[in-house]
Amino acid sequence: MDSSTVFSITTFVYGFACILYVVFWIFKSSVSGKIATSALISGSLLNIAGIGMRWSESYKLGFGHAPLSNLFESLTFFSLTIALLYLFIEFKYKKKVLGVFASPMVFLSIAYASLGVNSKIAPLMPALKSNWLIAHVFTCFLGYAAFAIACGISMMYLIKISDTLNKISIVKQLPDIKILDDLTYKMIVFGFFFLTLGIITGAVWANSAWGRYWGWDPKETWSLITWFIYATLLHARLMKGWAGKQIAYLSIFGFTAVLFTYFGVNYLSGLHSYSK
Repeated sequence: MDSSTVFSITTFVYGFACILYVVFWIFKSSVSGKIATSALISGSLLNIAGIGMRWSESYKLGFGHAPLSNLFESLTFFSLTIALLYLFIEFKYKKKVLGVFASPMVFLSIAYASLGVNSKIAPLMPALKSNWLIAHVFTCFLGYAAFAIACGISMMYLIKISDTLNKISIVKQLPDIKILDDLTYKMIVFGFFFLTLGIITGAVWANSAWGRYWGWDPKETWSLITWFIYATLLHARLMKGWAGKQIAYLSIFGFTAVLFTYFGVNYLSGLHSYSK
């Protein structure tokens, strides 16, 4: 069994967890909820195993490196970070229904990697051969994962406050709006911290690789734009007292910027573009 097979199995396990979270939400089935959490944990363990196997396979091919260098590898890691961060929230806040919005992001990320992306292991370009690779990617994707979960919670908040939707019984099961608002804020603070670290480590890495800290590469530019969007959100929250609906909309808008930073710049020429 190789890493590709493990990732394929992981995709189905994550998909199974996603379905079970929905069943838990609609039918109030505690058994489904427990199995959903177990499935997500199992998927995370398989995800970790797949990443470890791919790392080992790269060494067997003669150009070993951390499996974080292309779109396929980053998507599998992104899926893992969302899953682990969500599981932490579930165990801390005991709000399993949050998995209804978090688990699809976990599943869709690795499903896209498994079904639509070139998974070939390739040698690193010389500039990427650095220990800064792990630090940069790890911090950036922790930030991305937090923003993804914040976006999902923000959607839940907007559904919860909708005059039309809040009359539906399953919507009433969603956490209180104060909890959703607080969780959105905490996830954004967490994500902003790690995105900042990601930009800093990326700048140090760029100086080591290309002799400059910043070059206005499309990825660098959009990372900075994303940083400013979330900085504006936090400023509005702390200095202007914005909360609730305003923060929810900004959170969703911020995550669209994250997605463009991650995927959109692939269609622009630059040092950070994933060609496949």
